[in-house]
Amino acid sequence: MRRLEDELGMELFRRAGRGLVSTPAGDELAPFAEQALAAAELGVTAVHALRDLDGGTATFGLLRNAEFYALSELALHFHRRHPRVRVRLVGQNSAETAAAVQSGDIEAGLVALPVDQQNLSVTPLVRDEVVYITADRARARSPRTITDVATAPMILYDAHYGDNDPARRQLSTRARLAGVTVEPLIEVEHLASALALVRAGVGDTFACRAAVASDTFPGGLHVVSFAEPMYDTIALVTRRGHTLSPATRELARFAQQTLLDHQRGPAGTAQIIPAAEIRQPRSQRSG
Repeated sequence: MRRLEDELGMELFRRAGRGLVSTPAGDELAPFAEQALAAAELGVTAVHALRDLDGGTATFGLLRNAEFYALSELALHFHRRHPRVRVRLVGQNSAETAAAVQSGDIEAGLVALPVDQQNLSVTPLVRDEVVYITADRARARSPRTITDVATAPMILYDAHYGDNDPARRQLSTRARLAGVTVEPLIEVEHLASALALVRAGVGDTFACRAAVASDTFPGGLHVVSFAEPMYDTIALVTRRGHTLSPATRELARFAQQTLLDHQRGPAGTAQIIPAAEIRQPRSQRSG
């Protein structure tokens, strides 16, 4: 109090008997001091709400085929655990999810690699084989080379993202190294549309093992590996150097746990990457 009086150059209290009496300057300062204390208490309450997940907003991105990895009801299950936390859950192509994390539009997300990793911290979690799908039994008799893919009538999905889509990006890289080009006969936006065309005998496509194992995968189709096996590696991404809010950190942990638990169960198709134990993302750890 004496330091404050020295700073103001005025006496705020004077001794009266055994007590203190406010001076006119003290009376003037009192309401402002009360407002400052109230604001500080509100700030502490807000921070505790985040710490205890009694508030805050979680922003998180999911890969397009989240449904095949038991993530379609992530928001519902998280809300039941933390009903006061607001959730912004974005489901889109992995390339766009990665860009949204880089720009700060969302704090974290699950993506299929490869994506542009500039300014991202990336924690690989599982990898799921990408397989070739055809209605022609003869084309499924042996693993498919990139030359086979380049000469086949291909139905490719994620048309909006094109070669920015992680799986299509892998195919394009392989084709370029082999000196061939993969030119789709038809491009559509959704896997279900591509599979319907494949079933009709129009052409062939590819998908992850999780999609093939799902209840929605059409009958009558044949599945074969690529000659050089190809994988979707699913990873948790955060912005490098950014500290996640408590709400988003918990949602990221919950999404990671849900994914790994599903892979450990009978419906799991992906291989868990050994270093994918539940932990804070790299951007949360010191050093």
